[in-house]
Amino acid sequence: MLNIADTLYAWCREARPFALATVVQVSGSAPLPPGSALAVDADGQVVGSISGGCVEGAVYDLCQQVLQDDGPPARARFGYSDDDAFAVGLTCGGEIDVLVQRVEPADVPHLTAALDEAVRGRPAAVAQIVDGPAEFLGRTLTLGDGSVYDGTLGSENEDRAVVAQARALLRAGRTAVIDIGGAPDTCPAKLSVLVHTHAAPPRMLIFGAVDFAAALSQAGSFLGYRVTVCDARPVFATAARFPYADEVVVDWPHRYLAATEVDARTALCVLTHDAKFDIPVLALALSLPVGYVGAMGSRRTHEDRDQRLREAGVTTAQLARLNSSIGLDLGAHTPEETAISITAEIIAHSHRATGLPLSHATGPIHRSGPASPAPAKAARTAA
Repeated sequence: MLNIADTLYAWCREARPFALATVVQVSGSAPLPPGSALAVDADGQVVGSISGGCVEGAVYDLCQQVLQDDGPPARARFGYSDDDAFAVGLTCGGEIDVLVQRVEPADVPHLTAALDEAVRGRPAAVAQIVDGPAEFLGRTLTLGDGSVYDGTLGSENEDRAVVAQARALLRAGRTAVIDIGGAPDTCPAKLSVLVHTHAAPPRMLIFGAVDFAAALSQAGSFLGYRVTVCDARPVFATAARFPYADEVVVDWPHRYLAATEVDARTALCVLTHDAKFDIPVLALALSLPVGYVGAMGSRRTHEDRDQRLREAGVTTAQLARLNSSIGLDLGAHTPEETAISITAEIIAHSHRATGLPLSHATGPIHRSGPASPAPAKAARTAA
């Protein structure tokens, strides 16, 4: 639901009831992941998507019905129909389970607060019961800055169990279904809870205030990264040269990296191909738990850099994390093409994908499960 937080927050502020349809389970090749939502207000206004268009009409009708009847939450499954080409279903061949519920903003002030946090770009999580006894379906609990939560899922034991896992998911920026309960002495009801998260944007750190960095900062911003461009040369590291960067820092790359905050979602791109900048920052980066490390340069530059990093004490296992030369083999020449090559590799790396053309691959197009950093380089070539 947090993918449409801005509209839902506006409706909550206006005390406007709405029906919320949420993807709670996906199997096979489905277009959108769990947590994707569509909402309909009493005037018939609709926002969001749960299937990219395949079953939106049927879900819209369900939302209208829930709103008019003021009925309990309902689950529905949509899949591909081989028998009837005109049946409502997913043409992609997968299946999705959808929970549709009526939301009265006055009854869930904690949800309004969480939507407000998400709209402001602050971390927030909403835990929503999506499977279990009928009287529990649709209940929500919200988590703010990691230390404060509100709402209830059923009992204090259930709330605590969910909050602990929701905090971990929020730190990782993951939306996922968790199962709790089933223990008679603590949480007797067995529940499936979908934890929606809105984490702080992942970071893209670009070292080297060059033309390629300007294009990459624009591409990174488009993908939702909080982009930092860092260079030790003040004449090049200026905000005017990098209008799409969230910040431009004048500092030695390794010194800045040592003092800034990174995590498993951070993408780190070294574009200087100058040993006095590259070696210190890469030696440090490869020892940190960042999601992606890439470095620009020719084959010869890579060989020289590899040797220098080994001499600096970087291990073979650490060097295996380095994507050099940076980017996928797209035949890129211009800074803009190179930025696409680099971001394509970052996307593939984050989802543990091959980077191969889909026409040359087999299996589902849409992978299930959360994106997470790949442990090592997948099949890839240089930019």
